[in-house]
Amino acid sequence: MIRLLFFAKFLKSFFVENYGNPVNILLVEDNPADVELTRQAFKECRGNVSIDVAYNAIDALHYLRSGTNPLPMLILLDLNLPGWDGKNLLREIKSDSSLRKIPIIILTTSNSGRDVAESYSLQANCYIVKPLDVDVFFETVKRIEQFWLNTALLPIET
Repeated sequence: MIRLLFFAKFLKSFFVENYGNPVNILLVEDNPADVELTRQAFKECRGNVSIDVAYNAIDALHYLRSGTNPLPMLILLDLNLPGWDGKNLLREIKSDSSLRKIPIIILTTSNSGRDVAESYSLQANCYIVKPLDVDVFFETVKRIEQFWLNTALLPIET
């Protein structure tokens, strides 16, 4: 089992070293201050991250379906978006066979049990309540980075 874990870690580092592409994340967030804070937090954790931003669900869907943008390895999704909310976007992504494999982390201020349950029912991969304290937010992003970008193997499109 330990050899398997080392092999998985080797494969991940092999792809990063040999393909050198940054990890591409799509952040769906309407608050510019939260966008900047998220970028800074990832920059502090890992320099090899490219964060593209969609400020609403419709723009996110256009980004994902454009065919000109690289598909992200991970989506960070706020539920509280103007117009079409994050749950509608989550439903749409998970119903699209070309997009459903992309892990989606809900990163929102809502701690409503109903939102949590509905998000998981719609196949969110993780639900995190966005911390209000900046230091705690940076620590949360560090943990997201450690698990989703260092420990978990994500689907890689070739």
